Amino acid sequence: MNRIIELSHRIEDGMETYPGLPGPRIGDHMSREASRDRYPEGTEFQIGTVSLVANTGTYVDTPFHRYPDGPDLAAIDLARLVDVPGLVIDATAHGRAIGPELLSGTEVRGRAVLFRTGWDRRFGTTGYGAADHPFLTADMVERLVKAGPAVVGIDSVNIDDMADMTRPAHTGLLGEGIPIVEHLRGLDLLPARGFRFHAAPPAVAGMGSFPVRAYAVVDGPRS
Repeated sequence: MNRIIELSHRIEDGMETYPGLPGPRIGDHMSREASRDRYPEGTEFQIGTVSLVANTGTYVDTPFHRYPDGPDLAAIDLARLVDVPGLVIDATAHGRAIGPELLSGTEVRGRAVLFRTGWDRRFGTTGYGAADHPFLTADMVERLVKAGPAVVGIDSVNIDDMADMTRPAHTGLLGEGIPIVEHLRGLDLLPARGFRFHAAPPAVAGMGSFPVRAYAVVDGPRS
């Protein structure tokens, strides 16, 4: 029987994802208590509201995030984000600058390439947004673009070095139509291969980023 592995962080009221961005606000449009005045006894409902910036929790960046003429959430090819064969690249012992040597001899075309750094353990702490977070180097991005993955993900606060305002990973990957999933978690629970990756956003026109429920379906029973 296949296993499903959660790869997304929970979205909770007031949480911080990225330094400087406001946390979400979650509440009631109609509370259960208020609904009792509108429905027969024994019948009640809750209709919730949520206000958040697009870059909250685990989210996908589509090309529109970086390029005004790129596919947005409603136009992105779901084949890049749903039921994609996955590959985990273990960068936990590699230092913060993740270079192309980690892809040596690895076939990534058409795959979800997920970089495991272990940084997700800091999520929800002040250390998560620290400047020494792991990131992909420009050389790694160039290698990925040539190799043609379906999607690239990372469990760090940013796939780019936050100090580099040119954002080479976002620029290079999104420029080639390769979506990015940031703030993943649980990659240590996945095998290097033998799983399918899923991270579909809602089809919102005119937006380039949005939270996803990312997960993996792992082939066969736990060993």
